[in-house]
Amino acid sequence: MSLIQIVILAVIQGLAELLPVSSSAHVIVAAKLMKLQPDAPEFTLLLVMLHTGTMFAVIVYFWHAWQRAFFSSREAFMRFARCVIVATAVTGILGLGLKVGIEHLIKADVEELFNKLWLIAGGLAAVGVLILISGLRAGKQPAREELTNRDSLAIGAIQGLCLPFRGFSRSGATISLGLLLGVVKMRVEEFSFALAVVLTPAVVGLEARRLIRHRGEAAGPPIGLHDFLPSLVGMAFSFVAGLVALRLLSRLLERGRWWVFGVYCLAAAAGVFVMFLASRS
Repeated sequence: MSLIQIVILAVIQGLAELLPVSSSAHVIVAAKLMKLQPDAPEFTLLLVMLHTGTMFAVIVYFWHAWQRAFFSSREAFMRFARCVIVATAVTGILGLGLKVGIEHLIKADVEELFNKLWLIAGGLAAVGVLILISGLRAGKQPAREELTNRDSLAIGAIQGLCLPFRGFSRSGATISLGLLLGVVKMRVEEFSFALAVVLTPAVVGLEARRLIRHRGEAAGPPIGLHDFLPSLVGMAFSFVAGLVALRLLSRLLERGRWWVFGVYCLAAAAGVFVMFLASRS
C-alpha cells in the first residue's frame, strides 16, 4: 500500500469507527475500490492498528467523563468494573464461539468473509434497523443512570455478535441496545466505548499473531519493524479523525438525532449491495 492509500483508509476508519456506521465496512469497500485485498493478513493488521488509533482517541475524549461517572468513588468504580468484566466475558465467549463455528462451517479463517459485499450489506442493514428503532424510541420513557448486570450481559452479547461480521457496527449495536434497555444516552455511550478500549488490545494481539503465523507458513522473511511502520502512520491519522467523529456523535446523540445514523446505514447497505450486484455482472 502507498502512503496516500494508508492515510485515506486511516481517515475513513477514524471517522467511521467512532460513528455507528461500521468502520470495517467502509474501510473494506474503500480498499476494494483501491484494488487492495481486505482479507490479506497485512491489511487486517493495518485495520486493527487503525482501531488502536481510535482507541487512544476514545481514551482522550472520554477520560474526564469516565472520572466523573466511574471513578468518583470506590463504590462507583467497583460497580463499573463488574459491568465491564461481565460484558467483556460474554463478548469473548460468544465472539470466540461464533468465530470457531464460522471457521468450521466455511473451512477457512473468518477473515475470508471480509470480501463478501453481500454480507457487509446485510450487516449494515441490520444495524441500521436497530439504530432506527432505538433512536425513535429513545426519550419516550424515563432513562436510568446506572447499568445493571442484566444490561452488561445483553450489551456484551450483542458486542460478541458484532465481532465476526463486518458491517454490523459494534458501537451502533451496543449503544442502540443500551438505549432500548432504558439507560440514559451519555452513560451507555461512555460504557460502550469503555468496552472498546478493553477489547482492542486483545484484537490487535490476535491479528499480530495471525500475521506472524501467515508469514511463517509462506516461508517469508521474519516480521520486523518495517511491517508495523505503515500501520503506525495510519494509527496517528485515525486518532485525529476519531476525535472529530466522537464530537459529532455526542452532539447528535444528545440532540436526539441518533436515528440519523440508522438512515445512513440503510443507504450505505443499499450502495454496497449495488456494488455486489455490479461485481457479479
